[in-house]
Amino acid sequence: MKHSALHTASYDASSLELDLDALRKQFPILTRTMRGKRFSYLDNGATSLKPEAVIAAESRYYTELSANIHRGVYEFSEQATVEYDGAREKVARFIGADRNGSVIFTKSTTESVNVVAYGWVRKYLGPGDELVTTEIEHHANLIPWQEACKAVGARLRFIPVNPDGSLQLESLEDVIGERTKLVAITAMSNVTGYMPDLERIIGLAHARGARVLVDGAQYVSHHPINVAELGCDFLVFSGHKMCGPTGIGVLYGKNDVLEAMDPLIYGGDMVSKVKRDEASYKPVPDKFEGGTPNIAGAIALGAAVDFLAEVGMQRILEHERSLLEYLVERASRVDELVSYGPDDLSVRGGIFSFNYGDVHPHDAGALLDQEGVAVRTGFHCAQPLMKVFGVTGTVRASVYLYNTTDDIDALIDGLARIKDVFG
Repeated sequence: MKHSALHTASYDASSLELDLDALRKQFPILTRTMRGKRFSYLDNGATSLKPEAVIAAESRYYTELSANIHRGVYEFSEQATVEYDGAREKVARFIGADRNGSVIFTKSTTESVNVVAYGWVRKYLGPGDELVTTEIEHHANLIPWQEACKAVGARLRFIPVNPDGSLQLESLEDVIGERTKLVAITAMSNVTGYMPDLERIIGLAHARGARVLVDGAQYVSHHPINVAELGCDFLVFSGHKMCGPTGIGVLYGKNDVLEAMDPLIYGGDMVSKVKRDEASYKPVPDKFEGGTPNIAGAIALGAAVDFLAEVGMQRILEHERSLLEYLVERASRVDELVSYGPDDLSVRGGIFSFNYGDVHPHDAGALLDQEGVAVRTGFHCAQPLMKVFGVTGTVRASVYLYNTTDDIDALIDGLARIKDVFG
């Protein structure tokens, strides 16, 4: 799979290696034990751990500023405004946005998708129009489109899925047609780590006159990305999966599309003039940020972006690739373990979903907890993909920059404990 739109800076082998001991010391929670055992955190697909720099940035806002933005004329308000707007600029640089696109702060990936569903799909789609997505999507990138299509009478279509959870890209020409107005696609499956060929999908969609929304919730935190080169019309992701705080998300969009959209949230700070019977709205991005935003969260997200940039996204990517290879190799020697996702690891990120014999995923997760290993169990907000696999759920282990082979070993050793209990 070709990804010329991603940053491809070259490093020598030594520069790609992370100083894991020094890195792990920056995450306070890694000093704790869980159930009296070494804490092996393998639930990064759900949320990431937070470094001290991010925790300090959020705390500092409340202890040193604690003022609202864009309205106050006093020093602390002005400083908070500078830091909030500065965080937006940091995020824009981090994802490679140019002057033709804007970063909007939301509360989550889910809210970002809903902003597009309400502000663009419900405004510009109608009966006979089509919205294309897939069965590998997180529910947050499916349910808003279901409801929007129902509201306007549009048709929801799906790119077919192979049994291993990859997409049947040879079917794109048949699914993305002249009636397609939007293609909503994940950059990385939250169940298998599978990464579709975004350039191929975006290229075809644009050739057919459709817009493209990319769900980057699992991707942006682990891979270098340049949205200006990638060419997507929208990119959505969350701060809490990239070492930032909860309650802050990002909607990136091309300016011409954003200007044509209606806001989802109306209220203060997004208006330029208000009369008794009507109001006019500020330009993008302010138009979409009505009310007091998550100021502390945005500033802390800026700190998270600084942290990740300093570590180096290419280093993070290479580290996770090595961990995934190690995990797959060790898991291949475990009898009765069934994993899900393409065999080709070059199209997968650091997520490994599996089932162990006939042990229910929740039982497996509970026993791994007793060994100090944190994983996610269940259907992972992806029930259509569970149906493709013919299961009700899986155990999911997902890695990040601070994980080590010791965490993988703890997971595999924990499976032996499961075997002892369930025979």
